[in-house]
Amino acid sequence: MKVLMLHGINHNMFGKRDPKQYGTITLAQIDAQLQALGKELGAAVESFQTNDEGKMCERIHQAHTEGQDAVLINAGAWTHYSYGIRDALAILSCPVVELHMSNIHAREEFRHKSVFAEIIKGQISGFGVDSYLLGLRAAVSAVKSAKA
Repeated sequence: MKVLMLHGINHNMFGKRDPKQYGTITLAQIDAQLQALGKELGAAVESFQTNDEGKMCERIHQAHTEGQDAVLINAGAWTHYSYGIRDALAILSCPVVELHMSNIHAREEFRHKSVFAEIIKGQISGFGVDSYLLGLRAAVSAVKSAKA
């Protein structure tokens, strides 16, 4: 099973950026935990991070071509306004799980809406790094259910 983890804008700054919201864990540490859990669940997890919206869309297009089994996405601020990324995600036929380290519904008003909500399998937020791990478990479960 192939799972693609998409990290959005400013996520390369995890560990340095707003520790109150995001803790001190780095992106490399998050990816290492995803890799370890992926092995346990029988999924190969590939991670991709960019601060360029166009590159994110191109990577999503590539995921479609590659036939990824599932996609996890933490698009950061793009979640709330990027219709370009939303339209790229809509191309995918595999389960897409949106996740966030912080609880976006307990933050500023503009963060309460996800433009991806109507086209994704589900959303997990507010559990720090565990949001990623829960998201991976949910994605693997959704793929297995679809194949059963």
